[in-house]
Parts: sequence; C-alpha cells; structure tokens
Amino acid sequence: MQENELTVLIHPDREADLEKSLSTVRALITDNGGEIVSEENWGKKRLAYPINKEDFAVYVGFDVKLPAAAPLKISNVFNISDDVIRYLLVKIDEKERTKREASKKSAEKDSNEE
Repeated sequence: MQENELTVLIHPDREADLEKSLSTVRALITDNGGEIVSEENWGKKRLAYPINKEDFAVYVGFDVKLPAAAPLKISNVFNISDDVIRYLLVKIDEKERTKREASKKSAEKDSNEE
C-alpha cells in the first residue's frame, strides 16, 4: 500500500452538515481498500480564485494508505461529486515526510518556548 496525502475542498453550503460529506469521503477511501491514517479539518477558508462561482470552501486533509488501483477510482468519484469542489491526491515521498515531521517538531518546540 502506498502512503498518500488527500486534500479535499468541500462545498461551503455543506458546512452545516459537514459530517455527512466527510463520511462519504471516508467510505470511499475504505471501500476501495484504503486506510485513513489521520484526518485534519482546516476549516472554511477563502479560495485563491472562484471555483464554480464559490469564493469559500471547507478544507479537509487526510493521510491515507491506498492500494495501487484506488487513486483512479477515488478520482473518478470525486470528479462527479457535488460535495467536493476540488481535491488533490499526492503520493508521499519518504524524504518529504521526514522533513514535514521535523518541521512540525520545530514548530511545536518554538510555540512551547513562547
């Protein structure tokens, strides 16, 4: 299984019932043989440019482990979904992950010193 990072931008109108949209995303990952390692809700943010006449979206990040065939299946479903306005599915490089973990540790250390 490959480690991937999935960032999903959910339609701002779905914010009131966000759990329903997220459960659909979670089910899509697990139904295709994937495993969710972690999930972070980054909240509602302004988009850099309008997407489908929307200026805001709810950002949610997932760290997932997926089999080789799953990214294509997940992409096909997200492309026709009304809840997800954009997504980004990226394979995690081992070197990049160690850099990311080191930067998180240094950020935590800096915040604790203040």
